[in-house]
Amino acid sequence: MQSAQREKSFVAGTSVLAAIFLTALKVSIGIPTGSLGILAEAAHSALDLVAAIITFFSVRISDKPADDSHPYGHGKVENISALAETALLLITCAWIIYEAVHRLFISAKPVEPSIWAFLVMGVSIAVDFSRARALTRVAQKYSSQALEADALHFGTDIWSSAVVMVGLAFVFVGDRVGQAALFGKADALAALIVALIVIGVSVRLGARALDALLDRAPRGLAEEIGAAAARVEGVRAVKSVRVRGVGNQVFADLHIAVARHLSFEESHAVETRVEDAVRARAPTADVLVHADPSAENEGVLEKIHAVAARGHFSVHNLGAHWTRRGLWIDLDLEVDPALSFERAHEMAHDLENQLRVELGADARIADVNVHIEPRDAELIPAIEVSARDAARYIERLHTLRAEFPPARDCQDIVLQNLGDGIYLSFHLLLDPDQSVNQVHTIAEEFERQLRKDFPELGRVVIHTEPAS
Repeated sequence: MQSAQREKSFVAGTSVLAAIFLTALKVSIGIPTGSLGILAEAAHSALDLVAAIITFFSVRISDKPADDSHPYGHGKVENISALAETALLLITCAWIIYEAVHRLFISAKPVEPSIWAFLVMGVSIAVDFSRARALTRVAQKYSSQALEADALHFGTDIWSSAVVMVGLAFVFVGDRVGQAALFGKADALAALIVALIVIGVSVRLGARALDALLDRAPRGLAEEIGAAAARVEGVRAVKSVRVRGVGNQVFADLHIAVARHLSFEESHAVETRVEDAVRARAPTADVLVHADPSAENEGVLEKIHAVAARGHFSVHNLGAHWTRRGLWIDLDLEVDPALSFERAHEMAHDLENQLRVELGADARIADVNVHIEPRDAELIPAIEVSARDAARYIERLHTLRAEFPPARDCQDIVLQNLGDGIYLSFHLLLDPDQSVNQVHTIAEEFERQLRKDFPELGRVVIHTEPAS
């Protein structure tokens, strides 16, 4: 941040010095020659000086961090600066147009072009080109509207100086061919053209500054941000996108819809992914994402999850199927092991009623079967099974694997005695071209066979993964 402020302040400060030099140079030649074109350029450079000074102070203020009084920062100081520069330019243009029209149609004044006049304008073009290029580079690097406005000031000077040189050339030719009265008006005409050029640039600058002050969103950015957010996993819909620019900072507020069965942590994870997607499009953006729960396009299982989450029911092993009689729902409800059976049954009945209300009469629910089971204790002491006792389990795992051609290997086998049963976990490596359904079927059959061979087994955890 400090390096950016130093670079912006330096380029703005050198522009102030350049404007002082050019203003003094043009005045020193414009007065002796009587050239309105050069005097118009001098006035233009004087306004450039004022604009450069405004820019110098505005970029220093705009880079101040946000505080309690200015929670969105001080970036709009640059927009105010650009608007002030526009007003100054338009005032100057009004005077130049008035004087040019007066000389063209009312009272012409003699112009005495000299080599010094051409030399001054040539030097002006060289300095203006250098400053416009430096200011544009830093303005684009830091998205500074104040520096961009200053760059346009100096860039406009290049074209206006060239027009003045052409006007002076016509005056010089008129003196040589004896048509001084006719060609002498070329200088006033050149000044008029300069004023019109500056007005055009000023209006564009002023419009952009006003857009920024009125929080107009950068063209097309809201649509791009909305499209990027819609592609994020977990986003059901993008409900609204609001974008505003403050200096070189973009602020984006989004409302998205997520599945209502998601937990607060899961919803927050979706919000974080949306923020990352927006910053990929607008790296400097300050992003605020609000997630709203939505039941839109929800399936039956998602509705069950939503009801369970809303009532703080801990459920798993959900299943649903359809017959002529209607919809059948099966699920396991985990309860505190110390809870009375009567209270546990009340919880199951409450969950069933909530599911019927949520799904509605149109769902034609045939039955809801809630299996009550005690929740596992938070920590269960376990003892590792000895290598001798574990050998028969491991041997059976490998012989069983051979009965399933897609299975390649059993690894990381763990056997522990939990007191009320043997805990078994292992990694089952399978052909990677298997579908999820096929993998699930194989794992279930593995567990069924193991429990048939070893009735003492308690919990069996099979971690399936593709074989490399």
